[in-house]
Amino acid sequence: VQLVESGGGLVQAGGSLRLSCAVSGTSFSINAWGWFRQAQGKQRELVARSSPGGRTTYTDSVKGRFTISRDNAKNAVFLQMNSLKPEDTAVYYCNLDPPFSGLWGQGTQVTVSS
Repeated sequence: VQLVESGGGLVQAGGSLRLSCAVSGTSFSINAWGWFRQAQGKQRELVARSSPGGRTTYTDSVKGRFTISRDNAKNAVFLQMNSLKPEDTAVYYCNLDPPFSGLWGQGTQVTVSS
């Protein structure tokens, strides 16, 4: 199984980014997938989750700003991030939810400047 995250970068506060996660080697469509983030000095947290049926949930701090989506045909999960804030700065990862320890990839860095 392999996960490859991409799409991070440096953006000014109020800007947008779209993260992508390409998944290979597992049954993508039957699993729940999540986007997680880890800011420097903090624990990794679940930001958004997409269930196999398409239901989505978000942590309170990103509700109304972030949107998780999935393309089962392409084995990919996305995170559209709008109205970014400096506190969104972190390394973002995708993984199953609940996460599988052996699946953590390198993540993609998101840096939001004020």
